Amino acid sequence: MSRPAAGAPLCGGNKDPTDTAMTLPRSVAQLQQDHVVLELESIDRLYLNAYVPKLTSAAGVAGFLRGHLGHRFASTKYAGEMTERFVAQMQDFLRREDIELVRFQKGQRKDDVMQERLRHFNASEGVVFVGVAQEKVRVPRTIRKHLSSGGTIPWIIYSTAMINVYYCYCLDRDFGPFFLKFASYFPYPAKLCLNGHEYLKRQLAQTGVAFEALDNGLLSCADVPRAQQICERLSAEKIERLFRKWLVRLPHPFTAADRRAGYRYELSVLQAEFALTQVWDRGTSGRCFFEEVIRENLDLGRPEQVQLIFGRKLQRRTVARGRCRTRIITEGVTPSLHVYYKHTHLKQYHKEGRALRTETTINNTYDFGVGRRLKNLPALRTLGFAANRRVLAVERVSHDCRIGEQSFQKLQRPAQVEGQHAAALPFGQARVQALLAVLVSFSLQPRGFRNAQLRPLIAQYLGLTETEITAGRMSYDLRRLRLHGLIERILGTHRYQLTEAGLKIALFYSRTYQRVLRPGLSELHDPQLPESSALAKAYHAFQRQLAEYFQLQLAA
Repeated sequence: MSRPAAGAPLCGGNKDPTDTAMTLPRSVAQLQQDHVVLELESIDRLYLNAYVPKLTSAAGVAGFLRGHLGHRFASTKYAGEMTERFVAQMQDFLRREDIELVRFQKGQRKDDVMQERLRHFNASEGVVFVGVAQEKVRVPRTIRKHLSSGGTIPWIIYSTAMINVYYCYCLDRDFGPFFLKFASYFPYPAKLCLNGHEYLKRQLAQTGVAFEALDNGLLSCADVPRAQQICERLSAEKIERLFRKWLVRLPHPFTAADRRAGYRYELSVLQAEFALTQVWDRGTSGRCFFEEVIRENLDLGRPEQVQLIFGRKLQRRTVARGRCRTRIITEGVTPSLHVYYKHTHLKQYHKEGRALRTETTINNTYDFGVGRRLKNLPALRTLGFAANRRVLAVERVSHDCRIGEQSFQKLQRPAQVEGQHAAALPFGQARVQALLAVLVSFSLQPRGFRNAQLRPLIAQYLGLTETEITAGRMSYDLRRLRLHGLIERILGTHRYQLTEAGLKIALFYSRTYQRVLRPGLSELHDPQLPESSALAKAYHAFQRQLAEYFQLQLAA
């Protein structure tokens, strides 16, 4: 899709004369500012692992069986009685509460079953149904270990097995629909899945704030600041209380004596989705914004763009495994932008034709040096929402990253800033182009970057070894970038971050060189292209016309 001229429609098709949003303003940032009528940041889907810390290792299991239960040998056969008791408790609970047990079929969407049954569930709170399915679960098992003195003894190891898993689909008065699933075999690992947008809808309804629901979000709200406040107050403590509340109401695989001995469930983050929803006044406004900027950002996930979203050092094995990439997926006529970094997935799409959804999903908190315990939710929230905002900022700037003549010329010459000499940053110079192209990638890192992070990437861009880019040489480059106002030091650290002007200049330099100058000159000078390149054909036609004109003038 080619970029339209200023004042031209952003999207194709017939223009509605009443739709002023179809005309391109000075920048898409202005379009976004003028036509977004609701903006909301919220935790979306939160998938938590419930585990007993003392039972995560084989040694811990042996301690439970021998030290707590008092068996002579550590063998998982003694856990069989616990499993039978737990399954019997689940069956008694279903009969007592008159709850149906649904056996999920292979490939069946469990959420669809829940939505169908929710429509016929009239209580404000309770268990909607319990489902069962066979899944592969990490569990301990007993093997025979051979002793050096002869003979064998039972020995516990962890492996995987296909076992029954019970899905308890519930409706909570404060959180809305969620599910809590238990493995039916010792040590009964569990999972809790809830949705922050459902929590928001429940809280708004309880406080009497009128709203119109969007699938997994809001389309409109009478009090948007109040809605945002509710989203921000969804804390780890509230989620913990929800979990403990329903552990009491549902069958529990561990007895009260087990729990008093310290065998209690704890929560950790398995998957966390952080969503930014922007509802536009007209569906065409949001679609035009998205389609116009999406083509400018196909390289967001390229390996040389480093860690893309978060401030993590890019390892060579990460590049080798292709764990940084960008994909454009079109379902029907709706495109979506997908960016991947290690186990993290950032997705951007036009939701139900009305809202732009930018969503960061963190599947492994260790990718960012953050622990998995639920208490780390505030740190993950900061990372996820910052990623969404930074991607939008880069998209807006990338669409209109032109810089003025005066700003451009300043970079071509050395400067004196507060008595300090700043070397020039000439356009087209290989070292300068490499420096600014790499800086674009760091614009998405909330924690900034260090000297040591730039060196391997600059070397890779220039085709040099890392030892050929010394720390002193890198410091020289950082100094001139800082004096020209392209970067600034983060107070109290040795880290830097791009300024707004620096991001525009870096995008202008890198994209003009990569997408205009280099391919254009290649078409003009490659002897194999004159017959296939439109630019080369036009250039040679111009040369012929000019030569003919000179001949006519000389003949006259």
